[in-house]
Amino acid sequence: MGKRDNFTVERVAGFKCQDGKAQTIFWDGKIPGLGLRVTATGAKAYIFETRLHGKTLRTTIGSPDAWPLETQWRVNKETGEKVEHQRGARQEAARLKSLTDQGIDPRQLAADKAAAAEAHRAELVRRDLTFGTAWKAYVAARSHKWGDLYKRDHERAVKPGGLPRGKGRREGQGDVTYSGLLYPLLDERLANIDAKRLELWLDDANMRGKTEAAKTFRMLRACLNWCAERQDYQGLISADAHANRDVRDLLQKPKAKKLVLQREQLQLWFESVRSIGNPFSAAYLQGLLITGARRNELGELKWDDVDFQWNSLSIKDKVAGRRIIPLTPFLAGLLRDLKRINETPPNVRKLNELQSAGKPWQPSQWVFKSETSASGRLADPLRPLQKAMQASGLPIFSPHDLRRSFATLSEWSEVPAGVVAQIMGHSASAIAEKHYIERPLDLLRMWHIRIESWMLEQAGIEQPKPTSNPELKVVAS
Repeated sequence: MGKRDNFTVERVAGFKCQDGKAQTIFWDGKIPGLGLRVTATGAKAYIFETRLHGKTLRTTIGSPDAWPLETQWRVNKETGEKVEHQRGARQEAARLKSLTDQGIDPRQLAADKAAAAEAHRAELVRRDLTFGTAWKAYVAARSHKWGDLYKRDHERAVKPGGLPRGKGRREGQGDVTYSGLLYPLLDERLANIDAKRLELWLDDANMRGKTEAAKTFRMLRACLNWCAERQDYQGLISADAHANRDVRDLLQKPKAKKLVLQREQLQLWFESVRSIGNPFSAAYLQGLLITGARRNELGELKWDDVDFQWNSLSIKDKVAGRRIIPLTPFLAGLLRDLKRINETPPNVRKLNELQSAGKPWQPSQWVFKSETSASGRLADPLRPLQKAMQASGLPIFSPHDLRRSFATLSEWSEVPAGVVAQIMGHSASAIAEKHYIERPLDLLRMWHIRIESWMLEQAGIEQPKPTSNPELKVVAS
């Protein structure tokens, strides 16, 4: 350090940078380490410099405009005590000197305090995080592993509702849509979602339907478990809120469904379904029973997925992505009828109307099309199925009941369980099935035709006559 001068307010104001230098530092003779840095542009700042751990440490205190040389005091009118009003540069330098004498780096101390303050602010923000924010993060992180139906379930759970109802309104429903069951929780702070809050939510949700409430609760529980494993949300939620006994007592206990078509019901079932006026609905329901496919796997079937030449269907699979299954003779006949209807244009008047509206007619891409649904494909197969079952006196079988019926009725044909599982898209269970057996399509077809033939026989339906494939033509050699 250079020459020392006892700083005064006048001297500090008069210090100037030496000519030809970028900056000049003047040192106080009273407080060791206190200096005033003056730049060529006239900018001034108090600094503190010392040695720490064998190295020079220099830190800026601040401008003389903001820092007085000596601490300014005020007297508390109530107590008569002197109270520090504004710390002076000398007192700040003395404080820094005291820290360095203890081996403490004041820069690190300041950084630690700033980090602690920032962490405190972040924690306050974190504690205000809402369930809606966590739900969005959860869905974004996990939805790539879900099927389309499960994704839609999550979307419906948080819909605001209040929109005008379209077609397909059920008895007792109002003019506007309901909000999703989780919608009331979206603005709740995560910290407020405890067992008591879940009890209140479940009480309300059960009034809308205990089955739907239980399904939505399982989605909520999965989200809360995911939050508990993430550092951003740890400590904000009660880890066992959803496991509380009072909460679990409000849930409808899941029961394994066992409704299946009996062998002696097949004739009446086929007669009822085939009497449905809409050929696309009738074919779709028969296809569910004959293939054992999931509801949306068959509902989303496109004509590009149907191969009449090699008698196969390419079905979207929630486990494997896609799977190829046989197109059996009776089902192939149903689909050919649909294809003919689909490719038959409407009358000239309708064609002109569509052309004028800027919507020229073209065949639908969907196998099971619908003229009324927004998607263009069959959206609500339950209504025609329910009407058909009620008219026949049979139980109302859901699409999944038909899938279960396929698996059960296949046993009458003594089909290997692995064949049925592969057609249905079930994950392999046995080691041999999982690692060694992958049946080719022609082998699956042999067994699948046997299943279909047995069903038709029980239903009293004439078996399709074996014919050469219409897509293949004999040519001269």
